[in-house]
Amino acid sequence: MIYLLGSIVLSSYLTLSFKVLQKLHINAFQAIVFNYIACVCTGALFNGAFPVNAAVVDSSWFKWALLMGAMFISIFNVISITAQKLGVAVASVANKLSLVIPFLFSIFLYNENATALKLCGIAVALTAVVLTCFPSQKDNTTTSKTNKLLIVLPLVLFISSGLLDTLIVYVKNIFFNGPADNFNTFLITAFSVAGIIGIVTLALQIITGKQKFSVKAVIAGVIIGIPNFFSIWCLGNVIATYKGNSSAIIPVNNMGIVLFSAVMAWLLFKEKLTAINWAGIALAVGAIALIAYG
Repeated sequence: MIYLLGSIVLSSYLTLSFKVLQKLHINAFQAIVFNYIACVCTGALFNGAFPVNAAVVDSSWFKWALLMGAMFISIFNVISITAQKLGVAVASVANKLSLVIPFLFSIFLYNENATALKLCGIAVALTAVVLTCFPSQKDNTTTSKTNKLLIVLPLVLFISSGLLDTLIVYVKNIFFNGPADNFNTFLITAFSVAGIIGIVTLALQIITGKQKFSVKAVIAGVIIGIPNFFSIWCLGNVIATYKGNSSAIIPVNNMGIVLFSAVMAWLLFKEKLTAINWAGIALAVGAIALIAYG
């Protein structure tokens, strides 16, 4: 249970951190890049040494670490673009509705039991996400003229976020058997890939004059990166602890993030929650109960 709570709280912290970046006018992309550098450093210190070496390349999971690293930084940027072009509400809904993808994969790939309570809980969860993220006031960004690219963005975010959660479950179940295994090395490798992609991209943008280096973004990246590493580490331990029940644990984790983030945004940032939002929060609690006990 402690790992599940850790995953929910730390993942919610990341969501709330991006609200702070916006308020302080800190370059989000640079903060994301340096966040991955901080993740690598945190993981190395936690591991006792930097574990990525030539031998890692021959590991059976190395190709999955490359894929996950690329997905990490790509999804962060898709979330950013979607929020800017179509609004934060659209980005939030597309991101969290993706919980249905790992659920389906767990049922069909691992032959987990799809009980009536679980199926009901997923339906309630999808409704809860939409209601909880429903904007309290009209978002002008969503009324602007859209094109084919903008219509595709939420779909890309929905699919990619769901596949990332599914990939984490797959790697943990197939290559790593328990909490005290070599999963740290895998995480550090994936974060290193994300960091390298980010640094190269940022360097090209600075050289071409598209961006200016921001010290504030470095500091923000460190503040975000440390809990970011442990959020994935906790999720990996949750999957190991509840192995064979990922069809329940991933939706519960995602709904917990939706619930905790909404409440903390209300408390810390005084975000207004309408009756519709509160109804979504209530449904989120119900969905967690249905999925967890299903």
